Amino acid sequence: MSLHIDIKKKLAAFTLEVALDAEDETLGFLGESGCGKSMTLRCIAGIERPDEGVIQVNGTTYFDSAARINLSPQQRKTALLFQNYMLFPHMTVEANIAAGIDSAVAKEERRGIVARELERFGLKGFEKRYPLQLSGGQQQRVALARMLAARPGILMLDEPFSALDAHLKDVLQQNLFSLFEAFSGTILYVSHDIDEAVRLCDRIAVVDAGHVMEIAEPDVLINNPQSEAGMKLSGVKNVTEVVRTGDHRVHAPRWGVDIDLACDVPDDIKYVGIRAFYLERADGPGPNTYRMRCDGVTDARFDRSVMLQFLDRSADAEPLVAADENEMKYLHQHLAWRVDKLKVKPEDLPQTGDEVWIRFPEDRLYVVCR
Repeated sequence: MSLHIDIKKKLAAFTLEVALDAEDETLGFLGESGCGKSMTLRCIAGIERPDEGVIQVNGTTYFDSAARINLSPQQRKTALLFQNYMLFPHMTVEANIAAGIDSAVAKEERRGIVARELERFGLKGFEKRYPLQLSGGQQQRVALARMLAARPGILMLDEPFSALDAHLKDVLQQNLFSLFEAFSGTILYVSHDIDEAVRLCDRIAVVDAGHVMEIAEPDVLINNPQSEAGMKLSGVKNVTEVVRTGDHRVHAPRWGVDIDLACDVPDDIKYVGIRAFYLERADGPGPNTYRMRCDGVTDARFDRSVMLQFLDRSADAEPLVAADENEMKYLHQHLAWRVDKLKVKPEDLPQTGDEVWIRFPEDRLYVVCR
């Protein structure tokens, strides 16, 4: 077992409670800002101290509240990469890479380690340059080379691409593959971007308000999420609370409609969700088919996003609100519908004010109990 963690730490907004095990793999931490992802990494690195629990890496106990063990950050030999890379501006590239190597390592061996990482990350010829003389991509490669040169027990990356545009992010992510291929052990990767996590991670842990809601391989998380947080973070735009009304039926008070499901409805069901591109336009009434109004449309290159309002709501439906009265409540009362512009004639695309019939395919609905 490369990583074992079972900790608690009381924070202002919630209590962080993280318990998981990881092997030699890249484990993504996916969640909204402020949910506890970065705090977990900081506890592993020794920057923050949990209130209680255990942290073990490769059989070494970093922290054990019961045994009163709390190794210093230097003793833990972790590598934590932040968004800004934190290079030493007064040091050359080779000096920055060497800075992470244990001082007990002989000089000749240090030079060999630096040379190997310069070669691995395509930095030969830049040895004598300073960080300010490098591009953003080159700075990132220096930071990654320094991480590997330190021979850490665990690698941790905290949203290293969050401030980059999409094109540059795609280019720089290629640098990470060199890092991941060269490292044998657990890699923890913090992100709030599902596409990024899918590309880079073997498994993904969904974190919500300090708790790990589920851990799954990317395809499993996308196709079969097990929590409300998992649905939303995997890109499900339409999520609502429901109550069970039959073996295959639920009621959604916020939307004011009944929904039929292909699966057996669990007694403790809490939420139902459907992706925006799974909604189907219908010719008229039918099972799971609702009369709706297009309250707004926006266009991207290849699809049109439509905000839909239910027109035939049940008597117990949550009262409708205006966007300027309560924006979040207004959004939750609407559905997001994504229309593929390459498959629909321009004259048939939905327009603001149109009334349409929309169907929920029974086998496209997600059901979760937490």
